[in-house]
Amino acid sequence: MQVRIGVQSVPKELVVETAQSADEIQKSLADALAQDNGVLVLQDRRSGRVVVPARSVGYLEIAEDEQRSVGFGT
Repeated sequence: MQVRIGVQSVPKELVVETAQSADEIQKSLADALAQDNGVLVLQDRRSGRVVVPARSVGYLEIAEDEQRSVGFGT
């Protein structure tokens, strides 16, 4: 999954490639927002983590990975 995170007061969005499902990501955000000082933690595909304070998340866009075609095939 590709996740785009818009952070309040930050002009550039964060882009994370993750193996988590869309439902797992959505549940992680909901759980983080339910806590007073919750943080959204996403595991990226290179074993790194992205940690964002949940109250600073402006939006979350979740998209399937695109299969990129190579060559001249149709």
